[in-house]
Amino acid sequence: MRLDHVSYACGPDGLEKTANRISEALGLEFVKGGVHPRFGTRNVIFPLKNSQYLEVVEVLDHPSSLKAPFGQAVRARSEMGGGWMSWVIAVDDLATFEERLGRGSVPGNRRFPDGRELLWQQIGINDVIADPQVPYLLRWDESTKELHPSGALEAVGSIDRITIAGSASRVREWLDLPADDVVEEVTVEFVAPSGAPGILSVEFETPKGTVTL
Repeated sequence: MRLDHVSYACGPDGLEKTANRISEALGLEFVKGGVHPRFGTRNVIFPLKNSQYLEVVEVLDHPSSLKAPFGQAVRARSEMGGGWMSWVIAVDDLATFEERLGRGSVPGNRRFPDGRELLWQQIGINDVIADPQVPYLLRWDESTKELHPSGALEAVGSIDRITIAGSASRVREWLDLPADDVVEEVTVEFVAPSGAPGILSVEFETPKGTVTL
């Protein structure tokens, strides 16, 4: 179980302007990700160290975005002005989560211009919509691991800290974790357990030094 990426929903100025603003703040380059046809969304990618990345995502005017929970989550966050939407945990096996949550994971895909396709399974978006402090989970398809977004550019930045309004015990319970640390290599700090839950900020180590968004 490890932190895979963090998702930022673009605001009313759209994907390109949001990505450029974040790029300027972090001093990091991004690449076009592409369209998620099953979810009705598209994204850009900021590759980071430790096989992690920052995703900036935009909902599309497409029927899929009205039906798929991920599209619904992006639309809702964007309509609130944009900002941090979720953090995402990668696991090797989703079966235990499927059993505990009482539903199956759903497939995701993104096709590259050369025809290659990135494949994964994910679960927990409905839980993120209901309780934004919890992460959702995914499992990358073994056959396409070499296409992991963190490898799209040479990584020069990293995630150092995620600050979440919420309860560490609630998140550990949701992930079924007995240990105090939720993930390795990144500090996850929980504050304001009685306030509105969700990501408050993410701290990055960058060529500009420490930058908090």
